[in-house]
Amino acid sequence: MSTTADFGIAIPQTFEGTPRLGMIATFLARAEALGFQGAWVVEPVLETAIPSLAPIETLTWAAALTRRMRLGVAVLLTGLRSPVHTAKSLTTLDHLSQGRLDVGVGLGGNPSIYPALGMTAARRAARFVEGIRLMRALWTEPRVTFAGDFFRLQDAAMEPKPLQKPHPPIWFGAHHPNALRRTAELGDAFMGAGSASTARFTEEVNLLRACLQAARRDPDTFPVGKRVYLAIDRDRGRAERRLADWFGACYGRRELAEEVAVWGPVDDVIDGLARVRAAGARLIVLNPVFDEPEQLEWLAADVIPKL
Repeated sequence: MSTTADFGIAIPQTFEGTPRLGMIATFLARAEALGFQGAWVVEPVLETAIPSLAPIETLTWAAALTRRMRLGVAVLLTGLRSPVHTAKSLTTLDHLSQGRLDVGVGLGGNPSIYPALGMTAARRAARFVEGIRLMRALWTEPRVTFAGDFFRLQDAAMEPKPLQKPHPPIWFGAHHPNALRRTAELGDAFMGAGSASTARFTEEVNLLRACLQAARRDPDTFPVGKRVYLAIDRDRGRAERRLADWFGACYGRRELAEEVAVWGPVDDVIDGLARVRAAGARLIVLNPVFDEPEQLEWLAADVIPKL
């Protein structure tokens, strides 16, 4: 497989039993050797029955194991985090990765989780937006005075600044029209969710383009990506069953696999990914959820070259 800027790969972040550290290290080395654009993680908090590794810590470890691939999270639920601590952690990761970090952010779709973190879901969108603005200020201004509804700083400094200038690219995850408008106003890029179907992603991209035009930003230069859950298997029924098992454990909905995933023999997977690209994705984060090393090789040898 030749080096490509169009395909990322998901780090095997979920597991049964104990984390598969040796496998993950080998997986990352092989993905980089095969020319994948980047390695990506998600942020599950309390919403999944499958054990999973935390995103920033996992990417920090991945930074030490790789040299070229970009490292991304799609998405951090920043409304559940302190923007000051998050800005500092991400700046550190940007330096440790030598400027290879992509930061995905999102509001998340589960307001019931807020009390578990000592917060209320009231005005959560406003808190989310204010937190993004504060992180940007901390990343770009020598001294920050910030008087928001949720966060207040007086002549505060955060050093060092990120290695990437003005800061790591911020990819927004969004579904709701209001969230897509925020993406057009505040984001550097858009990442479609793995839990969204290709049809829904198509609708989101079309609305995003309209929002970008309204914000006087060029839709043709605004990066768009999508995570795609997939499984390559000559036995299509077996692939579907295994995906359904994973979606049932991770999302609590076995039927979601049929709605959003791509699976089956190589040609079926190629067709599914081609539809994602036709919908507007210029970066596709390929996300196998089992047999990850084997899936990685299959993707590199038989799928990506035909796309």
